[in-house]
Amino acid sequence: MTLMNNYPPQPVTFVRGEGSRLWDVDGKAYLDFLGGLAVTSLGHAHPAVADAIAEQARTLLHVCNLYGTTVGPEVAETLDRLLGGGGRIFFANSGAEANECAIKLARKWGGPGKYAVVSTYGSFHGRTLATLAATGQPAKHEPFQPLPEGFRHVALGDIDAMDAAVDSKVVAAVLVEPIQGEGGVNVPPKGWLGEVRRLCDERDVLLMLDEVQTGLGRTGEWFGFQHEGVQPDVVTLAKALGNGMPIGACWARAEVADAFVPGDHGTTFGGQPLAAAAARATLAVMEAEDVPARATRAGARLVEGLTARPGVASVRGRGLLLAAELTDKPSKDVAGAALDRGLVINAVTPTAIRLAPSLLVTDDEIDEALSVLQEALSC
Repeated sequence: MTLMNNYPPQPVTFVRGEGSRLWDVDGKAYLDFLGGLAVTSLGHAHPAVADAIAEQARTLLHVCNLYGTTVGPEVAETLDRLLGGGGRIFFANSGAEANECAIKLARKWGGPGKYAVVSTYGSFHGRTLATLAATGQPAKHEPFQPLPEGFRHVALGDIDAMDAAVDSKVVAAVLVEPIQGEGGVNVPPKGWLGEVRRLCDERDVLLMLDEVQTGLGRTGEWFGFQHEGVQPDVVTLAKALGNGMPIGACWARAEVADAFVPGDHGTTFGGQPLAAAAARATLAVMEAEDVPARATRAGARLVEGLTARPGVASVRGRGLLLAAELTDKPSKDVAGAALDRGLVINAVTPTAIRLAPSLLVTDDEIDEALSVLQEALSC
């Protein structure tokens, strides 16, 4: 085995995908209700994205960021429009890199002495040293101590704890997910994000929203923060942006983005034509299909079906980012039984399974997934 031992033994090896289906090396078909962890939001091998990648590969794969290209700026303009306008984009290769950019931008914007970032327990912001430090999961920190300084954590939804943590003399930014994804699909209380916005305004602190898993239609709005009617200062994106092609983005209001000058931050592959072409095609399909509306409708059907299943205690999340809390069975056992029966989901906590299917999922596919899940819960 020549791969590092970063991941547990993999029970299935996939070789092909189309829409909501995957096929393994033995030709067995699976219904994918995890979407590569909310990445393939248009399904596998979407023809518009595949054609865009192939055409760009024949045209121009890469130039360095000392020179301009045409595709990246088009994607940036679309993202800025969807985010409300008035901002600027930095392209990266992943969500962790987008968050790394946001953290560096906050520190540069804050200036000397104003460097700390407040995030929440249960959050997940990446696995680089800085984004791991921002991640509110202490068990993940221990093997890699000492981590970079300047990160504080408070309980999700606790505005009093946030109030106490946001010291305007040292805190440059608050970094939160509108819905915690890897932490268990945890939705903060209604109005909490608005209160965080108020605190940030009062104390001249940036509100940075990690939309890596929630962004681009998955929750039933283009971005998760839009459910709360707030306007962030910085937004990070990745996962669904390239429908499987690695690309991330950090958006910031223009006056915040101006803190960066040439040489402050960069990446070799960020915004290169191949990844940008995939993102351009992905965004075009998302807008044409009105994926936020589709996620709302499909999510309601999925929630109704999950809630009716014996063995499901409750369902949380929004749109097509959902977790089903189980009554008694360990979530790993249920996810494994589902995989054996041809349904891909995952155990997001020891007691809950996560579902994040394609935003183009059909009613028939939802009903099929619910039927397979019922078998997995019953075995």
